[in-house]
Amino acid sequence: MKCKLGAAAAMASCLFAIWGCSATPGTSRETPAELMALSSVAASSRDRGLKMVAELPPPLAVTSGVAQPVANSDVLDISVFQVPDLARTVQVDDRGYISLPLIGAVQASGKSVQMLQGDIETAYAANYLQSPNVSVFVKESAARRVTVDGEVRRSGVFPLPPGASLLDAVALAGGFTGVADPSKVYVFRRVGDVNYVANYKVDDIRQGSGRNPPVYGGDVVVVFASQSRVVMQSLKEALGVATSVGRLAVLVP
Repeated sequence: MKCKLGAAAAMASCLFAIWGCSATPGTSRETPAELMALSSVAASSRDRGLKMVAELPPPLAVTSGVAQPVANSDVLDISVFQVPDLARTVQVDDRGYISLPLIGAVQASGKSVQMLQGDIETAYAANYLQSPNVSVFVKESAARRVTVDGEVRRSGVFPLPPGASLLDAVALAGGFTGVADPSKVYVFRRVGDVNYVANYKVDDIRQGSGRNPPVYGGDVVVVFASQSRVVMQSLKEALGVATSVGRLAVLVP
């Protein structure tokens, strides 16, 4: 830990010097803390394509009507009608399988809920039950998580309830810090091969004069400070920082 803190302190000292020398009097600028965060991913995000839009397009799964498939680490509630002893809450393992009473391992990852229900019914019908009626409910979805970063009280990755909105995502992160600018809230979304970003003014949303957009699994929300300058390059870099924070948050609960 001491080594990590020492390296961070050294980098901070260097960035303080850069920040102090490069700022132009009378113009807005990133804070030293923002510079430290943004600089760490500048190289990796240099080629990241990003398209600014007024409203984000919905994910492909929404427009195509295709249900989100079950994924590794999803938590599923499984029940069999009139056979309560077979009810289980299970998590999809790293190989994409779940384990159920009597029938053992069943591949779940990559299948729709309806397909998985059918496979479980077939397995039980083969040797154990006559015309079983199986229900599968996705209790927690690894794919339905949003990353919230920047000037919020608790940045990280959060599971999304059905029908979640931007205000819900901000609330999951504990709300804004004292230096956050509610007019500089940016939502990033990848649709197909394109990374989109849109700016939303949360004060307008709260006052009813702005739309409270839905958020989906995989979205990234970044809140900038009131004194920060937001340009396309800083948006690209912020997306890289938030993505890194998101990976850490998943690995380190």
